[in-house]
This record gives sequence, structure tokens and C-alpha cells, in this order.
Amino acid sequence: MAKEKGGFWVGFAAVVFYPATAAMSRKRIEGGERVPSSGGVLVVMNHVSHLDPVYDAVFVHKQGRVPHFLAKHGLWNVPVLGSVLRGARQIPVYRGTADAQQSLRAAHEALEQGLLVIIYPEGTITKDPDGWPMSSRTGVARLALEHDVPVLTAARWGTRDVYDHYRRKFRPLPRKTVVTRVGGPVDLSTYRARPQSLGLLREVTDLLMGEVKGLLAEIRQEQAPDGFYSSRKV
Repeated sequence: MAKEKGGFWVGFAAVVFYPATAAMSRKRIEGGERVPSSGGVLVVMNHVSHLDPVYDAVFVHKQGRVPHFLAKHGLWNVPVLGSVLRGARQIPVYRGTADAQQSLRAAHEALEQGLLVIIYPEGTITKDPDGWPMSSRTGVARLALEHDVPVLTAARWGTRDVYDHYRRKFRPLPRKTVVTRVGGPVDLSTYRARPQSLGLLREVTDLLMGEVKGLLAEIRQEQAPDGFYSSRKV
């Protein structure tokens, strides 16, 4: 399979993102060689700061791949921003559609086209006060089960020290350390052989996010909590 070319907007983002992230932090990538050099790939990650896509784009680009993120389709209607998203071939998520499968149709198409797709299953930055992953949406399981592509889990830690949205704190100096750790491909063959159901989707989602949480615990050198944080009131 031919290597994907990023085009103007990906090159422009690289020119901006590389020096910006270098100015704010020291970056360390562990296991980056596990990212396949070509073909469809689904990368499942945690989400702690609005800066995450910037750092994750640099991480993926350094592995010789073009990153494709999922974002709300309404952003494609924003002047200038919509042009950038289309030019960089980012992926709209059609929330509010009656069919969950249709809401992710562009992401399915991207994987079929051999692109690398990054997904934050939590849907937004975590509300867990300690930064651990929240209970996640099951769309990630649909993508993982319906495509015969490598599914990688990865965790990144340190971006919230630079920008903490909930505390309204932006602290680029002194420079922080941002670490990204990539796990090996998750074997989902037994799950793909089972009939798809809501229970299966939840099981696979929690499996993948459990792997992400484990990687995050290794970076932080802390014991991860049981289960996943939920902001829902019981």
C-alpha cells in the first residue's frame, strides 16, 4: 500500500505544532515503533486536555503517518476551520443521527481506505479529578470489531499540566514533560467471532479503555483505580 501524503494543511500543521509543543514541553514517546508504517490503524487514547490532539498529531506524524481525528461534524461549517479540517482529511462524527452506525460512517470509510484513525472514546476531556479515564462510548468497539485492522491502545500524560481546562490554568513555563506510551495490538479475534450486541460493544469498549488505563498507570507509576469514572448522578 502506498504511503499516504499529508498535503498542504498537514504540512502547515506540522510547521506550527512541532515548535509549539517543543516550546511548552519535553516529549517522550515509548513504543512508537509499534505503529504500522501503512494500512488502516485504529489508535485508542485517553483525553485529559484540549491540547491532546496537538501532541498526538505530532506523535503520529513522527512515526511517518498522517493522523486523522474524529470531531463533531458541525465544525465543518465553521469558516476557515472547516476548510482546514477538510484539507487535512479529518473525520466528522454525525452526532444526533438515529443510527449509531451512521454517526461514525466517515470513520468506517477512513479505516477502509487504509488511514490511521485516532479516537478518544470518552468523547470529551475526562472529568475525573485525578485524570483517569471516564466511562466511554461504545463507538470505538464498533470501529474495532468491524474492520480487520490493527487496534492499538496508547496513553499520554502531561498535557493537563500545560493546560487544565476545568481549572482554567495555562502554564507553558517552566516546560513540562509529556509522555506517550503505545501498547501492542489488541487481539480482538474472539470478540469478532461473536454476534454483535450492546453487551459485546460495552465489553470491548471497557477492554480497550482498560488497556489505556493500564498504560497510563505505567506512565504515572501509580495504581489505577478500579472501573471508570462517571459523572452521572446515581
